[in-house]
Amino acid sequence: MLHCGVRFLHRRVVTLWAPQVAIQKSSSSKPAPQTASKKPQSSCSSLNLDDGKVFRLKSKWELTRGLLVFFLCSSPWLVQKAPKLLSLTRHILGRRLWSSALRLTLYGQFVAGETHKEIKETLQRLQHLGVRPLLAVPIEEDVGEEKEGEGWYDKNAQSMITCLDLSVGGAPNPMMQLKVTALMAAELCKTITLCLQEKKGMSDFSIERVVAAMAGQEVSFSCLTQEENQHFQKSLRRLNSVAQYAVQKGVRVLVDAEYTYINPALTLVTMAMMAAWNTQQPWIWNTYQAYLKDTLERLKQDVTLAERLGVCFGVKLVRGAYLDKERKLAKEKGYLDPVQPSWEATNESYRRCLDFGLDQASQVKGRFEMIVATHNEASVMHAVQRMSEMGIDKNVGPISFGQLLGMCDQVSLALV
Repeated sequence: MLHCGVRFLHRRVVTLWAPQVAIQKSSSSKPAPQTASKKPQSSCSSLNLDDGKVFRLKSKWELTRGLLVFFLCSSPWLVQKAPKLLSLTRHILGRRLWSSALRLTLYGQFVAGETHKEIKETLQRLQHLGVRPLLAVPIEEDVGEEKEGEGWYDKNAQSMITCLDLSVGGAPNPMMQLKVTALMAAELCKTITLCLQEKKGMSDFSIERVVAAMAGQEVSFSCLTQEENQHFQKSLRRLNSVAQYAVQKGVRVLVDAEYTYINPALTLVTMAMMAAWNTQQPWIWNTYQAYLKDTLERLKQDVTLAERLGVCFGVKLVRGAYLDKERKLAKEKGYLDPVQPSWEATNESYRRCLDFGLDQASQVKGRFEMIVATHNEASVMHAVQRMSEMGIDKNVGPISFGQLLGMCDQVSLALV
């Protein structure tokens, strides 16, 4: 049985969470809040976010459920007490009744289905509306949460293969989200990140050497112990097998960013995957978190690296999902807070990264693609306006838009 929190793409994207093996649990990381902004006025007549007619596509029950869930999620007290309340109500109601109540409310609002049949029915319904899926296996690991043995990572790799099969249900240009720490220990990612901060580590972990290891060659990395080398080799081969299957199936793989203390390692293996598989099309994408201060600089550096390697480039542009923990760690350990100082600064960072991406898409046609993954209406309107000015078709071009299923349907449906 598969659990699915699906993310959806409208033609160009709406985000859903995807299948997860029943015995696994999704991450408890909390997304950074995206405060609702006032609806912008735009000269772009092709997108009207105030048009209530988009909701004609939903049933009365779906609208009623959406209002109920919105009310529940709008209460700071309920959000803060949610884990305890869920545990208490499960104890009182019993597992079966408790599960039924969740399926009718929160689970039903945000999750595409629990079985292959339910997931496919949801995908077909949304594809009929012009919305396409971006499936994801919502499994990740943080430092200190290491699983025993390679078996856990192997099972996750198989889940991703299953997810890829579900992604190719007829929608054009399917996508899948991937978390590296579902296939490689977060502790190793942290070790590699520390090595990359040293000059020796930069040469030891060159893209060329990582690509060779990914292809099955025996490459030893001097910064790692024998055991770490063995796990790294196996992890790279898992990543490579998922990438290879994705390319065979014609599915783009969007590699997620996670915490700043492991992100450099994640980018290293993602760029290696790009070097191996993005020679003709941007099959492998990297994620950039605009709530971090150095995001635009890193995005430009990685684009330059892709140009040097002669490969295509894909970008998933988000605001960020680990705000509270990043700030807490910076304060505890006494280093500079990596997060933008305010919501407004994050918005400006997102806009600058977005504009850079649009310029790249316009200049290197066919070799650069990007998904504008946001629920922020001002960002969506800005992207659509600039695309109109640049002559980039939002329906068939290199730019996609993504929202979580059930989170921002008025935007997703307006973009169709």
